[in-house]
Amino acid sequence: MVLTLREPPEEKEETVVKVEIVPEQQTVTNPQTILLRVFRYNPKAKRDEPRMVTYRVPMSKGLTVLDALLWVKENVDNGLSFRYSCRMGICGSCGMLINGKPSLGCETQVAELGTDVVEVGPLTNYDVIRDVATDFTDFFSHHSKIKPYLIRKENGEGTRIERELLQTEEQKLEFYQFTMCIMCGLCDAACPIVGMDKDFLGPQALAQAYRFGIDSRDQGWPERAEVVDSPHGCFRCELAGSCSAVCPKGVDPGLGVQLLKRQVLRRKVAHRV
Repeated sequence: MVLTLREPPEEKEETVVKVEIVPEQQTVTNPQTILLRVFRYNPKAKRDEPRMVTYRVPMSKGLTVLDALLWVKENVDNGLSFRYSCRMGICGSCGMLINGKPSLGCETQVAELGTDVVEVGPLTNYDVIRDVATDFTDFFSHHSKIKPYLIRKENGEGTRIERELLQTEEQKLEFYQFTMCIMCGLCDAACPIVGMDKDFLGPQALAQAYRFGIDSRDQGWPERAEVVDSPHGCFRCELAGSCSAVCPKGVDPGLGVQLLKRQVLRRKVAHRV
């Protein structure tokens, strides 16, 4: 009898991409580097599975997580997919999970993270398009539902507004902080209710509903009330506060949602009286 000994199957290890130092850094002695662990997955590619790929990236002063991703894309793997545009915290395109927290890649300094390993992944509560890029279709759909614009009776009748709509500084300050929203989607990524209820409007849309609902120039509350005072509207929020904790602009969408609840109740009471 001949016994054949089979070696145990090798465990699948995390993919590590070894990178050579770019030419301009060849003269640097022992340059400091970081390990960038990036989520990779293409849902449309057959047999592709979610995985974390590690890249070694040269460290430099002022390096942001977005800079590190761009370095990898330009020098190592041009198939790496992520979304970005302005690179200065205005467009809101580069939202991603950085070490488990929803953040803007362009505003996150690697040095301030205090770690030599930086993990980057797609925002939670969004479907993955590819790698770190996510699908914002539902996000923008919820935003459009609350009618994010001033509604006037003149608009509905098709006539032009012939006069300037004035308001005092105090009236402007009632909603001003909510105008700073850049629609990055970080608040929805951090919201546990969005993760459980895909029809929930989410903190971004609800905060903007308050922004327009409290504007002294707006006359569209009856139209918005039907949307925000619904099973998937403002009262679906359970005040976890995570949306406000991750907002990069200090908008405090959690506050906006609570103020919207108060506005809904006040209008209901006033209507009954």
